[in-house]
Amino acid sequence: MGADGAQIGIVSTQDALRRAQEQDLDLVEVAPQASPPVARIMDYGKYKYERDIRMKEARKKQARVEVKEIKFRPKIDPHDYATKKGHVERFLRAGARVKVTIMFRGREMAHTELGRRILDRLVNDLEGLAVVEAAPKQDGRNMVMVIAPTKKQVAAARAEQPRPREPRAEDAGRHEPRAEEPLPADSGAMEPEAEPVKAEPAASTTEQG
Repeated sequence: MGADGAQIGIVSTQDALRRAQEQDLDLVEVAPQASPPVARIMDYGKYKYERDIRMKEARKKQARVEVKEIKFRPKIDPHDYATKKGHVERFLRAGARVKVTIMFRGREMAHTELGRRILDRLVNDLEGLAVVEAAPKQDGRNMVMVIAPTKKQVAAARAEQPRPREPRAEDAGRHEPRAEEPLPADSGAMEPEAEPVKAEPAASTTEQG
């Protein structure tokens, strides 16, 4: 492929290197497993720089999702149920997922429907605040269900997160801010899929990713 993304067709490696050299660009193998392998003419340094910027922005947007766990007994009394439900609500309002576990002991295993009723009751009580992410299922002596906050609740939790403090005028004399240096073109958080084949024949190398 050319620098503009247009298909050039099947050419020899020497011809592809010559084309890259004429444009003062790099020849990068982007699909070595293909037959024949696919290469693209590009400014590899610029490509890596832009890719790293995109990855950095994506990491900033990723929300860290916590998973909390709360445990119930099948014969829990109303006061304890209300207390534990309050904990679940607090976790959900903070944007966390919640793993709800019903623990059975001894003869309680013969009445697992009691645990299912508690889970169904909890889901009904949290209507509008949570959605069921993993339906109740029996896991040995436990019955497990995972609930997650609604999209509206997740957005509200993100909005409530503290923002970095803006610099104040009185802080200006304490230290001089250091300007951030631009990310070097050859730096990156991940290794590239393939290193470019340099256009100069004397220094050409090929490394498959």
